[in-house]
Amino acid sequence: MKLATLDDGSRDGQLVVVSRDLASAHHASAVATRMQQLLDDWNFLSPQLEDLYAALNAGRARHAFAFDPRRCRAPLPRAFCRAGAPGHRPPASVGDDAGTEAMDAAATPPELRLAPGDALLGPCEDIVLVPGEAAIDCAAGLAVISGDIAAGATPTQALEGVRLLALVGDWMLPELVASAFAPLAVTPDELGPAWRDGRVHLPLQMRCRGATGEAVDADAAMTHDFGALLAELARRRGLRAGSLVGSGPLIHAATAAAACGPALRRGDRVRIEMTAPGGGSVFGAIEQEVAAAVPAAADTGTN
Repeated sequence: MKLATLDDGSRDGQLVVVSRDLASAHHASAVATRMQQLLDDWNFLSPQLEDLYAALNAGRARHAFAFDPRRCRAPLPRAFCRAGAPGHRPPASVGDDAGTEAMDAAATPPELRLAPGDALLGPCEDIVLVPGEAAIDCAAGLAVISGDIAAGATPTQALEGVRLLALVGDWMLPELVASAFAPLAVTPDELGPAWRDGRVHLPLQMRCRGATGEAVDADAAMTHDFGALLAELARRRGLRAGSLVGSGPLIHAATAAAACGPALRRGDRVRIEMTAPGGGSVFGAIEQEVAAAVPAAADTGTN
């Protein structure tokens, strides 16, 4: 099942179900109006939306409408808890030292950092540079949205709590300043065999300044699988539905394409997407532009 949140002017947006080919959508309001509402009562509500998803894909949904990702917020606009891994695993194919480093990192407990989740951006919102900021870096990764996970859960148990997967673009200065999400969050079964062992086995690609870099294998770039990451976050306390856990950066704009250079500046555009074996887009695309802040209106001193 593929889900999105349309911007309706409210803080949490309007939940919709999106067809597998991303061509059409249907309001989910007869079942749940918001993503968090769905996550809070997943076992009861999600089967009803699965039925709507099947009808939408079969062309039988009576009130379907054309899907426009430009109208989307982040699938979960506000997350009660958000954490992510800080980095990615060096490719084992790049020399013995890199391979050894990858194995050493995978053998150590996951490191997680808490991140702001109160104002997650939609897929087409500009990244605004404030005065004094000349350039910014962008990195792409994956994230999972969980249901309730008990404290002390094992990685295998934690994986059972994965409700949805999402594609994220993090913007850094170098500290994290903003995160944007692709329009769709998808259930694990939507990925088929590409979702196994807590990893997504699909290529992730970035395009900036008109140049497309070489795709990165998302599985190979992750140091720890999502089961390990969720279990580490739940080691001391349980997680509640709507917790958002990221893989960390799997590909950076600076290394995705030579044209991107070391940093992105005003006017630069970035596109991030993950494709299925058949060529279809899994999450839809993140398409953003780096923009300058609009100067505040001058105070005229009049009452």
